[in-house]
Amino acid sequence: MKCPYCGCADTKVLDSRSLEKKKRRRRECPSCLKRFTTYEILDTPLLMVKKKDGSFEPFDKNKLIKGIYSAIKKRPVSVEDVTKIVSDIETSFANDMKNQITTTEIGDIVLEKMKDLDAIAYIRFASVYKEFTDKESFIKIISELDTK
Repeated sequence: MKCPYCGCADTKVLDSRSLEKKKRRRRECPSCLKRFTTYEILDTPLLMVKKKDGSFEPFDKNKLIKGIYSAIKKRPVSVEDVTKIVSDIETSFANDMKNQITTTEIGDIVLEKMKDLDAIAYIRFASVYKEFTDKESFIKIISELDTK
């Protein structure tokens, strides 16, 4: 790391702290003795989502959060629960070094996590995600909940 004051290429790390998705380092230049702070951020690859029509778009966690929020409306599910679901999805695909996923993969993961979180929110999300068109679809998904 170069010193921003004198350009010296050799700096000393005095303190290092982890912040959310960042690493904060307090540095000192041995040449001019000035101190400065740097932040290191993990660089994750762009995650692309393959939609049902075959087109691609960048993964938008806000879009996913919005979809989950419509399912949990007026349900006892916290903001932290929703954030955790989305973060888990994002992290799992990044850890697998995937840069392309399908909407089906995302939907299936959300459904699994919603099943453990809240039954009503699970049914609501499933009805939109699986595009229910009749009451038999609702009956089937509710009966699946009863068996587990």
